[in-house]
Amino acid sequence: MKFQPDRAEGVNIITRHDKSSVWVGNTCFSHSLLVPSEGAVLAWSPGTVRQLEAAHFEQALALEPELVIFGSGARLQFVSPALHRCLIEQGIGIETMDTAAACRTYNVLASEGRRVLAALLLQPAAPATA
Repeated sequence: MKFQPDRAEGVNIITRHDKSSVWVGNTCFSHSLLVPSEGAVLAWSPGTVRQLEAAHFEQALALEPELVIFGSGARLQFVSPALHRCLIEQGIGIETMDTAAACRTYNVLASEGRRVLAALLLQPAAPATA
């Protein structure tokens, strides 16, 4: 008999994802986002790795994570360490993986009570053609 809940109260859990959307709990997001283990999910302006600037990782730093899981989109794409130097200088770990793997890894760490932040790049869905 199991007496513990499947997830801790107040912890953000990614419940579903595809290449253009992520669901945190019951809320669907179709833009890049920052998902802290606790607190509000925030829109993140870059849509692609090429659009990333150091200021985007400074926005992540402001959420005070102990670890950032960076989801680089549909495929693994590393970025210049200069872009996330602010995290490195503060002793905050950063792991890069494709967004699907980042969602899975984030959930494991968040459910363990870690102060993890998922920084996820999502490409908007292509418009339907008639």
